[in-house]
Amino acid sequence: MASKLEQLKAMTTIVADTGDMESIRAFQPTDCTTNPTLILKAAQMPAYAHLVDEAITWGARSGRNTGEVTDRLAVSFGTELSKIVPGRVSTEVDADLSFDVEAMVAKARALIADYAARGVGKERILIKLASTWEGIRACEILQRDGIDCNMTLLFSLTQAAACADAGAFLISPFVGRILDWHVKATGQTFTAETDPGVLSVRNIYAYYKAHGVKTVVMGASFRNIGEIEALAGCDRLTISPQLLEELRKSEGPLPRKLDPATVKNAPARMKLDEKNFRFQFNEDAMATEKLSEGIRLFAKDLRALRELVETRLKAAA
Repeated sequence: MASKLEQLKAMTTIVADTGDMESIRAFQPTDCTTNPTLILKAAQMPAYAHLVDEAITWGARSGRNTGEVTDRLAVSFGTELSKIVPGRVSTEVDADLSFDVEAMVAKARALIADYAARGVGKERILIKLASTWEGIRACEILQRDGIDCNMTLLFSLTQAAACADAGAFLISPFVGRILDWHVKATGQTFTAETDPGVLSVRNIYAYYKAHGVKTVVMGASFRNIGEIEALAGCDRLTISPQLLEELRKSEGPLPRKLDPATVKNAPARMKLDEKNFRFQFNEDAMATEKLSEGIRLFAKDLRALRELVETRLKAAA
């Protein structure tokens, strides 16, 4: 019998949640996704020193600031990743811009332009934006321009419904972080079938399929392979190398759990203006807390990456 990873690939598009190119080569996913945390980790690995060196040399010679060099480094990683996967590479807009529509749009356009200059078309890239109200509005603008977006840090149906209305290409609902919150809040132990993160993604999936929403649902942030197995059949799943390896070593049948043809009990269609969105989102303590925490964590790692770049730039001056 095929491994559970091979069975999963037959019903779900697999996305590698890493910036480590060797892991991506090993597991041969369709797409890959990065964020400041993953790039910070990869930038400190000897295997990718040449990418950091090139960005630093470019910045020092052309008098670029730290932010510009950091952006170049992100695109450099993305460009290399695009040579490995046949599908899309997700590149994240700075977390500290998550409440500034105009700045997010400008940053996204600059990233796409840099990719284009390196021969990577926008059809190969997804721009990652935090699923704040402002991030969703930036997504709406970019999607109209033909720039596809991956809406990240998504923890609720309210966010998912607003992203659908904005025409987002893809959403990344976070499974494991939802579980983390509920474990801490309740002290309970959850199975894969009672996991609040799994149930959240299933609910969003049912909403999208029942109402003909074309936005792709990509479950993310997994804590164990049980969560992944419970979402078998989801449009896409972005999975860390560690859990991909566990799936590759696991045998036994993997039944399909999500299927557009068997959706039941879908939530009613929501239409959200800014006031409704903000109130409904505010009513969800888990989602509001995890979104804020996620932005802080990504911003912290982005600052660490910038500090690494700034130190190298000063040394190269």
